[in-house]
This record gives sequence, C-alpha cells and structure tokens, in this order.
Amino acid sequence: MISFLVLVLWIVLFIRFFIANPYTVVWSSMAPTFIEKDFIIVDKVSQKVWNLKRWDVIVFVPQGKSIPYIKRIIWLPWETVKIKEWWVWICDWEWDNCERLQESYLPEWLETKTRCGITEFKIEKWYFVMWDNRWASTDSLCCFGLGCYDWATYEVLDKDMIWKVLFRVFPNFGTDFYGK
Repeated sequence: MISFLVLVLWIVLFIRFFIANPYTVVWSSMAPTFIEKDFIIVDKVSQKVWNLKRWDVIVFVPQGKSIPYIKRIIWLPWETVKIKEWWVWICDWEWDNCERLQESYLPEWLETKTRCGITEFKIEKWYFVMWDNRWASTDSLCCFGLGCYDWATYEVLDKDMIWKVLFRVFPNFGTDFYGK
C-alpha cells in the first residue's frame, strides 16, 4: 500500500511540476471569460512561442511585476495595433492593410479606450495582450500599469510567459458579469 501511495504521489508531483499547473483567477480582468475565483489549469508542455495563436489566454509575469497575470493574446509579431473610434484595429507592419478586430467573446456594445495616451503600437517580435474586462484591468495598452516609458515594454516576452491556459475546472456559471 505504501509503495502504491508513493507511486501515486510521484505521478501527481510529476504532472504538477512538468505537465500542468493549477491557478486561481484572483481578479476580474478576464471577465466574462474567466471570473474571479475560477480554477484554471495551465499547460506547461505545449507552450512554445511558435505554438501561440491570436486569442490564446496565457499566464505570465510582466517585466517589473512579481505576480502572474492572465490575459488574451491579441496581436502577433510584426503586426501593428491601433485603438481608434473605441475599436481595436490590426494592421500589417507598413499600415497598408487594417481591419477591425472581431472579438466575439465580448459584448458588442463594449468599448476599448486608450490608456497612457498611446493609440498605436508596433509589435516587433513578441506578443501584445489585452484583458477581456475592458473597464477594470491593466495590460499591454499601458505597459501593465508601469507606463510605457524607458525600460517598460508593452510586449510580453517569451521569457516572461509561464503557460497557456488549458481549461477552466470549476466555472461559476451563475455569474452575469456585465449585468446585461
């Protein structure tokens, strides 16, 4: 029996440290997708920079901060971001082709406002992330609350990423975050 328990403990610890990791959402920055106190599992195996796509939700620690953030990847390397007329626009690197970002996971009436007075961002080689709760969070638009000055960056570097969110374990289905 003891050897069985040791084996089970070893398997659980192996999964915990090398395969997947649990987190609890501690703020409403990703509402309505993830509500505060949702229990999520993050993938530690397949998270490679080249596997990340637009709309993936990641857990990371921004430069200059010490706590993990959960945000959605909106823009990819070599794209340009514009916040114009309350909408988010994705443009190619030269600004030739722009299209409004279709964010089906958000209510249609929700507006995106600029922060820190910056309305255009060129993504050089990493990722630009935003929150789903456009009213109460900090993200790449204002360098995670540090202000986009000197050393602070609005891009999430691969070395700052922890893992990609795999799924939510115990969702709170009874919450209507926006009250609409």
